[in-house]
Amino acid sequence: MTDPIAFSALLCSRLCHDLISPVGAFTNGLEILQDETDATMREQVVELLEQSASQTSNRLQFFRLAFGAAGGFGETVAMDSARDAAAAFFSGGKVMLEWRPAVQELSKDGLKALLNLVLVAGEALLRGGRLTVEGGRSNGALELVIHAEGERLMLKPEMEEVLGGRVAQADLTPKTAPAYLASIAAAAAGGGVDVRRVGENSVTLLLRLP
Repeated sequence: MTDPIAFSALLCSRLCHDLISPVGAFTNGLEILQDETDATMREQVVELLEQSASQTSNRLQFFRLAFGAAGGFGETVAMDSARDAAAAFFSGGKVMLEWRPAVQELSKDGLKALLNLVLVAGEALLRGGRLTVEGGRSNGALELVIHAEGERLMLKPEMEEVLGGRVAQADLTPKTAPAYLASIAAAAAGGGVDVRRVGENSVTLLLRLP
């Protein structure tokens, strides 16, 4: 049984971990600007501030959908929202995102499961690579495929166990919390998650939804 307070604490810890770097860089940049008089150096610092602000905004936009209660008051959320959030999250990094699911909208739980799987797969690409999201409806069921491929891909066995719903909440960490959220969100939507190894440098996460 999920302890909502304990699990919320894990997600908050994860959120803070992912935001502290760009927010810290922004703070440091402002401190430098207070003392710096060289015009060229100030211009470079301003560029770094803009990058940090953009990165912070992109991450918040993504986590708002992946962790939060965003998506409006309807029963479903447009896939365009998920695509835009994921594209912004990975922009400027080493992960190349290809987004081509043949579906226009998902339930809120389904979208939450999808974005957290995208997060897990993207983080498995330690040195970057290609992250492909595709799939659609077949025989009345919806299957979405998140495929990660790149040099030095690492999806640890414990992460696979969490995705499969085989780990107790007490054993979770901020690192594995998104995988757990993907698993329980998929179950809440009436579906499930499968992990398929495809060679040494690739892995596929399959999200099944009704």
